[in-house]
Amino acid sequence: MSIDDHDKKIAETYQPKAGHKGDPRRPILVALLVTLALAAIDSTVVTTAVPSIVKDLGGFTIFPWIFSIYLLTQAVSVPIYGRMADLYGRRPILYTGILIFLVSSVLCGIAQNMPQLIAARALQGLGAGAIVPIVQTVVGDIYTIRERSKIQGYTASVWGVASILGPIAGGAITQYISWRWIFFINIPFGIVAISLLSKRLHETVERKDHKIDFAGSIVMSIGLSALIFGLLQGGTGWAWSSGREIGVLAFGSLFLALFVFVEKITPEPMIPTWVVTRRPMLAANIANLALGAVQFGLTAYVPTWAEGVRGVSPIAAGLTVATLLFGWPISSALAGRLYLTIGFRSTTLVGASICLGGVLLYPQLGPHSSILLASSFGLLVGFGLGFIATPLLVSSQSIVGQSRRGVATASNLFARAVGSAVGIAVIGSLANSSLVTWIAHPPTDLLGHLPNSVNSAVSLLENNNHLAAPTQTFIRLGLFHATHAAFIAVVAATILTFCALLAMPKRSTPLEFPDDNQLKE
Repeated sequence: MSIDDHDKKIAETYQPKAGHKGDPRRPILVALLVTLALAAIDSTVVTTAVPSIVKDLGGFTIFPWIFSIYLLTQAVSVPIYGRMADLYGRRPILYTGILIFLVSSVLCGIAQNMPQLIAARALQGLGAGAIVPIVQTVVGDIYTIRERSKIQGYTASVWGVASILGPIAGGAITQYISWRWIFFINIPFGIVAISLLSKRLHETVERKDHKIDFAGSIVMSIGLSALIFGLLQGGTGWAWSSGREIGVLAFGSLFLALFVFVEKITPEPMIPTWVVTRRPMLAANIANLALGAVQFGLTAYVPTWAEGVRGVSPIAAGLTVATLLFGWPISSALAGRLYLTIGFRSTTLVGASICLGGVLLYPQLGPHSSILLASSFGLLVGFGLGFIATPLLVSSQSIVGQSRRGVATASNLFARAVGSAVGIAVIGSLANSSLVTWIAHPPTDLLGHLPNSVNSAVSLLENNNHLAAPTQTFIRLGLFHATHAAFIAVVAATILTFCALLAMPKRSTPLEFPDDNQLKE
């Protein structure tokens, strides 16, 4: 179906009924936005609850898995859900995603230890992997090309509001109720979403012959999970040179190499060859990988610095990261005008310059720096990120035809999610190693007074009655050095983003393919 035929069909299908005023699609849009809010809020509300979660469950050295596993399972499931939505329709896949998300939210809320919470977050990522792309697909189904620019403004607003309210709400719920309720609160929202969708969203499924790349998804999941596990264990649970550490990293690398082989022989791969061999797509995806590490490196460790080093409340810690997410939607809205004037590459380089200037300020934070100062850094970084992310996505969409636009969009989202998952593992590994080294070499007057593990030290820090003042000060300084190492890693990821953007072509020229009927070149 051509674009004109698609738009004509939409105009005929959604004509206002006799005696009714207004757009009949409006209730569907409301249902979709409520559904999207479910995933959007959950992606940010957890950040400020991490110190309290660690206090109750322990596991400081493995807490980055709370983010990594969620992002990983979400990333690898997106292409599968997309194929299944074509085969079985949007509604059943969206319902399945919401139900998985709600069940896993309950499991997160009742988790009794960190491994249980991590496992529940993995399941939650599988639910979110259906919600976000299917909502965007339904928007494409019921709105014309011209209308979609306005509707995308609504969906962006959902992410913007979630970005601002999520960390603050997470801090407030954690401080005044319990961190467990940041997961339980999903239940009423999910019930409302399902109720609205069941009443408003109807469809006629057009069956299509697709092959789902389950093998590629499984192999990539195993490879990335092993790699992330090895990174988080290195220097803390195991020595970097130990046989177990080398074996796990080698195992992960082997499965990632196997993934490349599987993708080459699969008729409809998760990642078609042209996504990683064409220069514009490759540069954009490398930039997105690094961008994911920047985003989640800061959202995980800025609150840790605020609560663990400065000793502020979860709400105040939420404000330090909310500014990072506040600047992003503002600059995203402005990016459209800028890239139409100076081009995609130049716009992203402007954003990367702003972002780099901001992240270079984070390592300057000291043990007694102002919370407002840290918040101002986040505003600057977020403003730069918006000028990078939106042009990267639109430029990737603009250089391919309609038949490949979905793949181009998915590759951007996929690269960002994988970069976030692996990036937070690398950054977490550096922070953990720094803290382990600090705790292992205390001053002589503290010998015998320190907890025997990093996890115990960080957990006890939340309860000041259990530690003497000199011990508290020593551990807080250790957390300061750990977060400082994390901020240095974020600077390195930002520099990588900048270099990838420099490699993008100066002009966005449509990609040419020998046969547009082929999915795989």
